[in-house]
Amino acid sequence: MTPFRIAVLISSGGTTLRNLIEKIGAGQLPVELALVVSSSPIARGLQFAADAGIPCVVIERKSFASQDDFSRAIFDHCRRAGANLVVMGGFLKRITIPEDFANRVVNIHPALVPAFCGEGFYGHRVHEAVLEYGAKLSGCTVHFADNQYDHGPVIVQRAVPVLDDDMPETLAARVFTAECEAYPEALRLIAAGRVTVEGRRVRIKPG
Repeated sequence: MTPFRIAVLISSGGTTLRNLIEKIGAGQLPVELALVVSSSPIARGLQFAADAGIPCVVIERKSFASQDDFSRAIFDHCRRAGANLVVMGGFLKRITIPEDFANRVVNIHPALVPAFCGEGFYGHRVHEAVLEYGAKLSGCTVHFADNQYDHGPVIVQRAVPVLDDDMPETLAARVFTAECEAYPEALRLIAAGRVTVEGRRVRIKPG
């Protein structure tokens, strides 16, 4: 049986990549990591990839005249690697998704989309906004990526409580724990062919 191959895009710490590597190693995620693309040559995630024997390439935005040229280089590498799906794991650069990768790029956002999302909402800024608003629930959202920020169809969401004494750091840690389960779950569903997209609705076939 041909393995389901994924390419992971990273920009810095690589914690999402490390989680996926661990899940694959534990036999909990039946996919093959075909490629890691980093937008930074000093991303810590590159070491996680190297330690796991995953092919890596660094593609810096400053090397290209336009977003489209930058994106074309990334997806050319993903095609050559035979990636069935592109997984954004803390990738901080805007890209243009080509037509042949429509509904084949996934992202995870550290809040319950459509709340606290969109341009400017990333990292600790999201958790700060949740706390400032006084929300009682936050969480994470795995969604198909399109050419708008945090906009594509939702695949999986997980909620976590916001506690009265939370700081951005403590809320971020609780959300990341949820991310570590939600992202692999979404990838398992996609790899198993159980996900279909109808407009903005994602349908999950029974397993």
